[in-house]
Amino acid sequence: MIGIDVSRDWLDIHCLPDGHRLRFPNTAEGHARLTDVATERRALVCFESTGGQEWRLWAALDTAGIRTRQLPPAQIKAFAASCGTRAKTDRIDAELIVRFMAFRPEAGRCLPHEKLRLLRALTSKRGQLVETRKRLLAQIKAHGKLGTADLFDDMNDALKTLLDGQIAELEMRMDRVIAADVELAETAKILRSIPGIGPVSSTMLIAEMPELGQISGEQQAALTGLAPIAHDSGTLRGKRAIGGGRRLLRHVMFQAALVAAHHNPALKVFADRLRAAGKPHKAIITAVARKLVTMANALCKSRQCWGSQRV
Repeated sequence: MIGIDVSRDWLDIHCLPDGHRLRFPNTAEGHARLTDVATERRALVCFESTGGQEWRLWAALDTAGIRTRQLPPAQIKAFAASCGTRAKTDRIDAELIVRFMAFRPEAGRCLPHEKLRLLRALTSKRGQLVETRKRLLAQIKAHGKLGTADLFDDMNDALKTLLDGQIAELEMRMDRVIAADVELAETAKILRSIPGIGPVSSTMLIAEMPELGQISGEQQAALTGLAPIAHDSGTLRGKRAIGGGRRLLRHVMFQAALVAAHHNPALKVFADRLRAAGKPHKAIITAVARKLVTMANALCKSRQCWGSQRV
């Protein structure tokens, strides 16, 4: 088994069970050298998600037939804390990654196919631009309260127009990628047939949750970070909370749930029942989002569009 800490310039490598360490450049030559090592050892290669630095390496290893796994950084960090490791270097990180993989052999993601990788890159960039636009709108509102909005009107309008245009362009590119693939187009049609799920949320589900239609309800809730986590001890029953999972997808599903709670016939009844029981707004939307993903998973499994299904 091989663990790699991937940076922009270097691949720091730790091998188990012998503890052998290597360092290769994060270039085509370094990828080839690593491929030779992994082939010789017949090893599973694992690494953290690093914001895209690992994608070229991942594709090269997959092309060479090397088994690979991408691991969530939050789990590696928690594993380091459980081991009492406070120091942080690239060599230490590589060792932690491979030891975590040995401890949790079922963890991580396999490489999605090329079109899903492209979709994930597009949805990630769209998310960044949407977040930038939200910060800009918050600044505009703050300037208005301070009476200084007129100073920046032209600049803010130009920047907002630029962001709107770039977001719209990314959404069109996402639509073209899906339309060009028969299976993805069919999945998108199924997802968009569900009241509350629109083009953005359906694309996010396809890109960030390729397991859709092949997993259980418990698994899909955990993957989206919508499963309530217990905090009980003895006779104390603590407040349930959600966390973990795929953060970008969870945020988009919250937005979809706000729509579904009012316009999806089955989920509107469900939300009204929770509201009548005195549940807080955030708990209602979280529950609706979880039901929405459950619906999507079930329909993708049966390959049927929304019809007479009930929650």
